[in-house]
Amino acid sequence: MLYTKWGEDLNKNAPLSEYPRPQFRRDSYISLNGEWALAFTEGEEIPKSFGYKITVPFSPECPLSGVNRVLKAEECLVYEKKFTLPKGFNEGRVFINFGAVDQIAKVVLNGVLIGEHHGGYTPFTLELTDALADGENTLNVIVRDLCEANEYSRGKQKTKRGGIWYSPQSGIWQSVWLESTPEEYIKSVRITPDFDNEQVSFEFDGADGVQITVYDGGEIIADTTDTTVKLPSFKAWSPESPFLYDVTFKYGKDRVKSYFGMRKFSTGTDGNGVPRLFLNNKPYFHNGLLDQGYYPDGFLTPPSNEAMEFDIKTVKDCGYNMLRKHIKIEPMLWYHYCDVNGILVWQDMINGGGVYGLEVSGIPFVGINLNDSNYKIFKRTNEKARELYYKELREMVDALYNCPCIALWVPFNEGWGQFDSAKAYNLLKEWDKTRTVDSTSGWHDNGVTDVISKHIYFTPIVVKQGERPWLLTEFGGFSIRVKGHTFNNKMFGYKIYKTKEGVTRAYSKLFNKTIIPQIPKGLSATVYTQVTDVEDELNGLMTYDRKVLKIDKEVLKEINSRVKL
Repeated sequence: MLYTKWGEDLNKNAPLSEYPRPQFRRDSYISLNGEWALAFTEGEEIPKSFGYKITVPFSPECPLSGVNRVLKAEECLVYEKKFTLPKGFNEGRVFINFGAVDQIAKVVLNGVLIGEHHGGYTPFTLELTDALADGENTLNVIVRDLCEANEYSRGKQKTKRGGIWYSPQSGIWQSVWLESTPEEYIKSVRITPDFDNEQVSFEFDGADGVQITVYDGGEIIADTTDTTVKLPSFKAWSPESPFLYDVTFKYGKDRVKSYFGMRKFSTGTDGNGVPRLFLNNKPYFHNGLLDQGYYPDGFLTPPSNEAMEFDIKTVKDCGYNMLRKHIKIEPMLWYHYCDVNGILVWQDMINGGGVYGLEVSGIPFVGINLNDSNYKIFKRTNEKARELYYKELREMVDALYNCPCIALWVPFNEGWGQFDSAKAYNLLKEWDKTRTVDSTSGWHDNGVTDVISKHIYFTPIVVKQGERPWLLTEFGGFSIRVKGHTFNNKMFGYKIYKTKEGVTRAYSKLFNKTIIPQIPKGLSATVYTQVTDVEDELNGLMTYDRKVLKIDKEVLKEINSRVKL
């Protein structure tokens, strides 16, 4: 069994115990991560006894959970956690926050149904106040997860894993925590930097007349109840200079801390009339990696917050400025580390729908684009699942809106569960006017999108300039096995090499002979596959356990110094 160094040192009593949401932080905080009771049941009734102890927030299928058992489609997971609130913790209301629970969750406190949530990748919050007991409380979470047996969003999980599809997992897989607020409190805030007008605006839910204090380091530069704050001569945020302003919100007795970055994402043409991605009103090349966010010991769940930060800092140290977060929504701390370290993020939506066939994934290789209003061919015939897709898409945007690093939304990838991409594009533009959208990453471009998006692994990479920026949104995938650092004995990769020297030569040749020369011709972004190995896939720049970098950092850094406009 393969472990990361963080998994080897896991504190089972307090895993991932740092405050999990820096973008909307209160001092009130009790982590519920750690040991819970768990039962696999045939129905949703809470059992009298529990057969397992599980380390939350790790799914029962992964090694770090201590369970190592796969949930069957006909089964439920029933969790139980007992807790007692410290004296003085309850300021008037008490809430429970879940980073993510896969796929359908019901939350019960002291026998009272508090609420439920559908969708395995987005965060949710429920109020516990009226069901709280004096003294000990009993919390139960009841979970159903049908993986690909329904059309819910499931990402790259598959019951029969292999190749580019990974081990299934279920249940609680991100942090769980309690917080308390006064009776009157700020439910949420949307922070929108306006780069051109040198100002930032704040839109509050559930509160009027909020006192807004903006800090440049330790210096107060604004203290007002105006929801639009002027910032003359502001410091811009960019990968080269990821400056963040701190901000505090006061509403009655409620206090919330956050931050923001002054930056602008757009598209336009450079001085030669070539369509480009723009950052802060200037053409800017996005040079990044595909990032699946999987770990051998925690699967979707990082073994520690340090593990997430390690990935991001390694990518930055190697000279990249962007990560495409592929078919996963990370814990909020991951985006915080990107904000702080200056990494642009392309955020994929999670794929769902029926089981995809060659009619969707194979046809593009012979140059055929399909109309995605054909629900039957794209395996999207379930109307309720399509409605849930939009609900989850909105939840993703709302959760990540305030992260300065998010540069681009990707609602669909390679036709997986794709449908009505023009509608998804228009909804994203309605919900978020500040980001670029790649409606259909890879293929099945239905014409309503901000970019030209190409995945090219097997044919020559040739930029064909058009009216939109031309992005190479997946390529490479060069593989090499590093003995002692693999998930199993299988090997998937687009091109396979036997030595470090061989893969280094191939990578260097690809960039020096193909990628860099085409940047002046219109190539505007690259997404090399990928940050790390994942299960069968051995095409990462790092091994799955993060212990070996397969191409020397200095080689990558030198090449990346030339991957720019």
